[in-house]
Amino acid sequence: MSKGIPECPVEMTLQLIGNKWKVLIIRDLLSGTKRFNQLMRSVTGISQKVLTSNLRDMESAGLLTRTVYPEVPPRVEYTLTETGLSLQPVLNSMSNWGTAYKENLNDV
Repeated sequence: MSKGIPECPVEMTLQLIGNKWKVLIIRDLLSGTKRFNQLMRSVTGISQKVLTSNLRDMESAGLLTRTVYPEVPPRVEYTLTETGLSLQPVLNSMSNWGTAYKENLNDV
């Protein structure tokens, strides 16, 4: 194995999307391309600095692409790559589990 790449597949996944912000960014990009300010509004509670940092990490990991348009002011858009889109079943499973958990809490 290459240095820095864990042998455990779960650890590998967590390395790529192991914080709540990255999961929420992916959730929002699954519906299509978004601009930075759209992501700022939809990912509640994230700071501009943290969003920028997570977007850079995700771009370097190959989960999304960043497109800068030569306009004034510059327009920047973020789109999931095929690799990023392949995480949709993971997020769907998380959503299903979260829904079931919330329903079980209501039954208590």
